[in-house]
Amino acid sequence: MPNSTGWLRRSRQRLADPLLVYPDEAAILAIGTGFADRTLPKAQWTHAAHFAACLWLLRCREDLIAERDMPDMIRAYNGSTGGVNSDSTGYHETITLASIQATRHFMDKSRQNTPLHIIHAWLMEGNCGQKDWLLRYWSTELLMSTTALKSWTAPDLQPLPF
Repeated sequence: MPNSTGWLRRSRQRLADPLLVYPDEAAILAIGTGFADRTLPKAQWTHAAHFAACLWLLRCREDLIAERDMPDMIRAYNGSTGGVNSDSTGYHETITLASIQATRHFMDKSRQNTPLHIIHAWLMEGNCGQKDWLLRYWSTELLMSTTALKSWTAPDLQPLPF
């Protein structure tokens, strides 16, 4: 993985959405803690923020297990911001667990002291930065099904690469 600040500067210039790359470690920590204590404004709970919160959880909350604890944290956050977790909206088990796998993969490939905002930039520059990234692995019908929303459902197009 790239490791120069020049790469990060060029990466930020290529990304159109300013929320896709957080400027520093403090920004990732703010997303993570705001998510966990349910003070993060709903407008900031973006696609990129889901990955930032996952990075924070994996590195900063060793007392938690992302695959076990993040689902309930997302449900609680959704409820605290007026969201509904139902059979058709809100928390999505398959998307969450696949995203955790991707995030863990990027963390495992990074040096232990790599700042979280750099790992986040790598995630967002790749396929994970696209909101529809999982449609490479799941058909829309399966991924958007109630079954996939409620419980882990394996990909039907091709296996995840991590």
